[in-house]
Order: sequence, then C-alpha cells, then structure tokens
Amino acid sequence: MKINNISSSTPVFPERLRNIPSAPKELYYLGNISLDAPVVSIIGTRKPTPYGSAVTFEIAEKLASRGVVIVSGLALGIDGIAHQGALKARGRTIAVQGNGLDMITPRTHRQLAIDILECNGGIISEHPPGTPASHYSFVVRNRLVSGLCDALIVTEAATKSGTMNTVMHALEQGREVFAVPGNITSPMSAGCNRLIEQGATPIVDIDAFIERIAPKQALLSSPLLQAYSEDEKCILELISNGISDGDQIAVQSGLKPEVFQRTMTMLELSGAISPLGANQWKL
Repeated sequence: MKINNISSSTPVFPERLRNIPSAPKELYYLGNISLDAPVVSIIGTRKPTPYGSAVTFEIAEKLASRGVVIVSGLALGIDGIAHQGALKARGRTIAVQGNGLDMITPRTHRQLAIDILECNGGIISEHPPGTPASHYSFVVRNRLVSGLCDALIVTEAATKSGTMNTVMHALEQGREVFAVPGNITSPMSAGCNRLIEQGATPIVDIDAFIERIAPKQALLSSPLLQAYSEDEKCILELISNGISDGDQIAVQSGLKPEVFQRTMTMLELSGAISPLGANQWKL
C-alpha cells in the first residue's frame, strides 16, 4: 500500500495530536486513520499472564463491537492482543509504530498489520520510510498512543516499564487513565495496582465500564441503527451486547423462526447489520 504523508497543517491531520506537548509536525500512515468515533488506547506488558491476556481481549472486543476505535502500539503482548480483540469484533483499530512504515515491527506481527488494514484500520508513524526501530523511537511514540485517545487503559503492567511512560504522557495530555486491578502478589499487576493507588480509575466490572465508555442507548439511537420495531430493537440489542452467532441471537430473541428471519433480512437490507460469514453477524 502507498505510504501517505501529511503535515500538521492539513485538514486530515488527527485533531487530537495538534496541541499535545511536542506535537508531531508530520505523520506517515497506511489505511484509514480517521477518528470519527470514541477512541480508547489499550497498553500493557509484553509478557502478559493468561489473566491479563483474557481481560485485554475482552475489553478490546466489547469496545470495538460498539464502534470504539482501539489504539495500541502493535508490540508483542498486550498491544497485539488489544488489536486482535478489536479485529474479532470486526471493529476499527489503529497501530502506532516507532519506525518507518516500509517495515513492520515486530516482524512477527506483519500479518496482524495486514489484518488491521483489511478491517478498515490504520497504521501511523511520525518517522519516514527507512527509519529503523530503536529504544528511543519507541519511547517517543508513546505520546502518540496516548495523544490519539479519549481514554487510556492499562490492563497489566509491571511498575518499571514503557507502559508507565505512556501513562505519564496521558496525564500530561489530560486523558483519563483506567487500570485493571490484579493479584497483589503478581509482578505483572504491580504497575496497575500502583496506578489505582495513585488515582487511576479501576475497572472492576468490564460490562459496566463498556456501558460507561460506549453506552448501548447511544449506539442504538444512531440513524444507521434505528430500530423500526420491537423485534428489530431486540436483535440489535443482542448484537450490541456481543452476541454474534445467528443461532444464539435467534434463541435469545424468543422470536418465531419466520419472524426472526424476516427481521434479520430487513436489518441487513437497511444496513443496520452485516454478515461476517458462518452465520456470524455484526452491527
């Protein structure tokens, strides 16, 4: 794909990045980097525990299913899992790189980068093609990960890590910081627990958090998802709650088979829902 280059004076430059401290003067990007929806950045350790991995995936998937754009750094561990969770919901996700976009770092995430672009997402860097990755460049890019978002979530992190550098930028930029509490004996949760102790908002109920960031009522009231009957509203609510399997939707809706099929057809024709294949559906 063509690597696009924009300066901070162009209209398509992300508005969130114009006024942050040390704002980038130009950006290089692939794919779609429009931010016309709520944006949440999810970050954390490169060596997550099963707990951290599961929580990260669930949060990213549920947020993306409600139209929230997920931002992370494409790194191993929490970053990659956050992107994967968004893709599972067929949602949009944006990756921020610390090197030129003629190469993907890490190389093992090349296919993940392709998947992001194929799902209408984007990849951003402030470095021109040919710029190699370095420890410094990845530290510097952290301010973009936080700068792009409305809220930052740390799902699992040690006390000394690049994650804390991103949190520092988020606070400086006026972004709200959330953290997932963890086992007090786990070094990988020590950073999150410390952030909560220092004032970060804890995520103690994922569904309640999702409702706060992306209320279901707001989603269902959008013109695209306007329900014209109680049957349509019922189905839209089930899908917005993360149920994508057609058979499960049919059972939980309680509708007669002929009514269910007719309602699904009308929702698909109106553009409110779309098939993912294998009887899976999304808003």
